[in-house]
Amino acid sequence: MAEVRIDKWMWATRIFKTRTIAAEACKKNRVMIQGVNVKASRMIKVGDIIQVRKPPITYSFKVLEVTERRMGAKMVPQYLENVTTADQYEILELNKISGFVDRAKGMGRPTKKDRRELEQFAGPDAMDDFDFDFDFDTDNE
Repeated sequence: MAEVRIDKWMWATRIFKTRTIAAEACKKNRVMIQGVNVKASRMIKVGDIIQVRKPPITYSFKVLEVTERRMGAKMVPQYLENVTTADQYEILELNKISGFVDRAKGMGRPTKKDRRELEQFAGPDAMDDFDFDFDFDTDNE
């Protein structure tokens, strides 16, 4: 087998979980060979370097062998070599460290930290200062 479709190869080497997701990535211009966006039907051969953009970084893989059959994770290194640069992994590490800093306050569901701060602010002691004894005179007509 000298050539194989890129979507089949990415699925077979476990870059993507399903072949449909691999084809979608090609359609959304997230897969490139030599800096050129490729279609899912593009045939690849040994020696090609494939760049896959999975935000926030771009992974690079060198094709060592071609296959159409999905394999166990232990066999993947026989078929591809990860040649992603170190600076891309630094971006990934910085993103992990920053956490959800980019989330605007008030947008979306509160985090566990937000919930704890809210409970601390409006905890059971917060309601002790109020006097809930109301005098309702029914004779106030």
